[in-house]
Parts: sequence; structure tokens; C-alpha cells
Amino acid sequence: MRLESVSKQYRSGRTTVRALDAVTVGFPRGTFTAVMGPSGSGKSTLLNCAAGLDRPTSGAVRLGDVDLARLSENALTEVRRERIGFVFQAYNLLGALSVEGNVTLPLRLAGRRADRAFLREVLTAVGLDAHAKRLPGELSGGQQQRAAIARALVTRPDVVVADEPTGALDTHSGRQVLELLREIVDTMGRTVLMVTHDPVAAAYADSVVFLADGRLAGELARPTAEQVAARMTHRSGW
Repeated sequence: MRLESVSKQYRSGRTTVRALDAVTVGFPRGTFTAVMGPSGSGKSTLLNCAAGLDRPTSGAVRLGDVDLARLSENALTEVRRERIGFVFQAYNLLGALSVEGNVTLPLRLAGRRADRAFLREVLTAVGLDAHAKRLPGELSGGQQQRAAIARALVTRPDVVVADEPTGALDTHSGRQVLELLREIVDTMGRTVLMVTHDPVAAAYADSVVFLADGRLAGELARPTAEQVAARMTHRSGW
């Protein structure tokens, strides 16, 4: 996945807000990238544009040889359904459906049957194979987020985008979710793009991209939590 000179502007009353300003950045296949920056830096806008949830005002968003910014709404919906998995801070599970029902929901919405062997593989990978028939209300927060990750994986997407996936979790559950995201990169070859404010979470990534005022403000390869925290503390270093 690659963003090329992506800008995004919003109207706020009589004011034009430039949320992203000519951002060019690549997210290579099979890598884990964290996106960080202060509030209002453009993190969520970048994630939304990368995932096809929002259209850039200008520039290209390439997933392989497809420019998401040029697709029709129907074609864009199909790409999101088939090639991009979503994980958010809110688990967005349906309380009346079992874990299995929630995980397979994207397939049913697409009119596809679940591959039972792959479904079992995904549920086992997230540690929920023994809880497939349980309802979300019977699970811990960490288990619910793992169910959401399984749902993101069941369509075999090219990219998984995660917006503050550990924000509502305790330290132990958050660590389990981050280890799982790391694992799906290392063992499944998926690309993960994660917005976070947490230096410890960012340290699970292969690299950290920093944003400030809608622009790229640096990158850190093989980050440690201490390096990320120091970069965030010394804003002039961005």
C-alpha cells in the first residue's frame, strides 16, 4: 500500500481545514507500521484515506495496482470488503451473534460461504477456537478485540488497519492483542497499519511514521518504546 501526494481538506464553517498535506508514504507488504502524532495531526484521516473509508482531495492511494481514490463507490466497497480488514477501539461486535457469527459476518454480507478449515485456523490463531459459540457479552474485552481481529482476517485481506486497537483494554489484554497483530504479520504475511498514541504499542511495529499538522514529521525503524516516547516528548525532533 502506498499514499502518493495525498491531501485532504474539510470545510469547517467558512474555514478550510487541511487534515493531510501532500503526504507520500509507503507501507510494504508483510510489514507492521504504527502511525503516531499529536491530536489533530492527521493520523485518523491518513488511516481512513488508506483504507478507502474517506476519499482524498488530491493524490493517489494505491493498493497493489489499484488507485482507491479513482474507484466508484461500488468498486470501493468491494475492495474494502475483500482486501482490507478493519479493527477499531470499539469492538463493533453484534451482541445477538456468536463469536463465529460475528467473525463470518463479512463473508455473509458478501454472499460467500465460510471456508470451515480456514475459519477454524483463524479462530485458533486468535485463541478463540473454544469460544466460537459464545456471545460477545460472555467474553472479556481482550477476547472481544481478538474476535474483531479474526473478523478482519476471515476475508484473507491484503491489509489490516487498526485504529487505537488497545485503547479500551487493560495492559495484559492490550499486550495480547499487540502480540496477535505482530503474529499475523510474521506468520500470515499480512500488512498491518495501526494508529496509536502508546509508545509501548508502537514498539511492536517494524517502523513508526510520525505526523504533525497533516504532514510527515519523521520515521523511526525498529522502534523501542523509549525511543518513541523520547521522539514524542521532544516535538522539535519531529
